[in-house]
Amino acid sequence: MLLQLSSIILFALLDCAGGQTAQSRDLADSRIPSEVKFAAGYVNPVPRPPDFKSALLWGIAIADNRVPGYESAVIEIASTQLSCRVDGKDVVLNDDGPNVRGGLYQRNPWFASDNHEPMRLAYSAGHKTVVLRVGERNDRVWHFWSASPRTTFPSGKLEGCTVKAHVRISRGALLQMGMDYWRSATVPYGAGGNNHEAGASGWYFPSPEWQEAVFTDIVPRDRRSSGAPKLP
Repeated sequence: MLLQLSSIILFALLDCAGGQTAQSRDLADSRIPSEVKFAAGYVNPVPRPPDFKSALLWGIAIADNRVPGYESAVIEIASTQLSCRVDGKDVVLNDDGPNVRGGLYQRNPWFASDNHEPMRLAYSAGHKTVVLRVGERNDRVWHFWSASPRTTFPSGKLEGCTVKAHVRISRGALLQMGMDYWRSATVPYGAGGNNHEAGASGWYFPSPEWQEAVFTDIVPRDRRSSGAPKLP
């Protein structure tokens, strides 16, 4: 839904802009499966169209088929949040607890089309986390986004947005977070052209501890002369 055509365009743009170059792909972390389109974090070198007035956070979760026992791999999500900086102040647009929406998309080739299957969700005891059992469908990309609907940016100068997700990633699972800008809070995906990919984080890897997975396209003040923000 969110990554199909825009990722193809981004791949070429990032090569030209010195983002994810052919050399950097060759040196990509060996923990990331080869079919993954973007093995490193990136910010789209093409800025948000000025008439795009909304945004939506998203995530990509997959099982690493090379890891023994990947069939039981899961990702737990306790919360997701999207905030945007307007006139120098951070404004929360979406703040969801343990719930997401999404679908299962083609993995190889990576997001080859917008065709997808329903994404089956599970929940922990007491509904404290939503659980993505990625090992049960290791042939698919588990592509999820905010459970709450998109909202319109407050009036003012938009500096950029930040995505945060509080997650726990089991052995055999991988996660990447990102965000799209949208033409409006209500426009559908349609045939494309209504969303603009802002970029994605680096990949997050298994840990017994909870992690905060973050993506931002806000350039720190001390780095604005040198371009895009440093990504995790």
